Amino acid sequence: MFPAMVVQTSKSPGQGDAAATSLKIFINGRLVDKEDAKISVYDHGLLYGDGVFEGLRSYAGRVFRLEQHLARLWDSAKAIWLEIPMTRQAMADAVNDTLKVNGLEDAYIRLVVTRGAGSLGLDPNRTSDPQVIIIADRIQLYPRELYEKGLEIVTASTVRNHPAALNARVKSLNYLNNILAKIEGLQAGCIEALMLNHKGEVAECTGDNIFLVRAGALATPPTDAGILEGITRQAVIELAQQAKIHVREMPLTRHDVYVADECFLTGTAAEVIPVVKVDSRPIGSGEPGPITRKLIDRFHALVRG
Repeated sequence: MFPAMVVQTSKSPGQGDAAATSLKIFINGRLVDKEDAKISVYDHGLLYGDGVFEGLRSYAGRVFRLEQHLARLWDSAKAIWLEIPMTRQAMADAVNDTLKVNGLEDAYIRLVVTRGAGSLGLDPNRTSDPQVIIIADRIQLYPRELYEKGLEIVTASTVRNHPAALNARVKSLNYLNNILAKIEGLQAGCIEALMLNHKGEVAECTGDNIFLVRAGALATPPTDAGILEGITRQAVIELAQQAKIHVREMPLTRHDVYVADECFLTGTAAEVIPVVKVDSRPIGSGEPGPITRKLIDRFHALVRG
């Protein structure tokens, strides 16, 4: 367990007020200046991607669905035999303290837990002191106009990891699979890309879950399609059900995407964003549809209510 959290600052002569306003990063019970936030180069999180993480959002100083994010973090850690060296309540307190000390109300928060420093080699038993890191900062994943006009995405040739190799429900520090698909999207002039699973079914995008609208109903891939169980995804499902919009979690193909009336993505950083073109094919009218806009409005009301 970590000691009571303390704030550590380092200020060289002549730095002035800039150092005093530097972002503070939580590392193992201490809040340190961003410039002083360091871990060992022998940490297995760096060497092998051995660790887990969560991305959260705060609105008006309140963290959205903090308990659900922490539950998923603990599940991810348990799945890879990693013990988080603090309680969930202590983690929740640290998240809120990190927001407060940085004077942030609308922010993106990244929780990271690494295996800790060890020797070269894969054996996790040769590591010690798992590192707990909390970063709170501002983020705007997509340009604001895309929320009004919609995204264009392409299907990546890089497929999701086989669930028998690494289950997508584990938010591990190794995101190379997603990064390679992201590169494909960027090379095609798109800032997001659709990923298929090993069966050729629609899974998710590189950082977001996907929803389709057809005949007034919502469809989204099930968890066994190799997707992350998104916190925002679940929130949107609940909002749709409250609005009497039928929701089905079902296997989907690219054909289902191409003939959909509407399409949108969900994610902690992305929130809810329309997709108007996939693989150069317009979706529906080629503009954000009414159900998408309704759910965007309902989501904004939820997080800021």
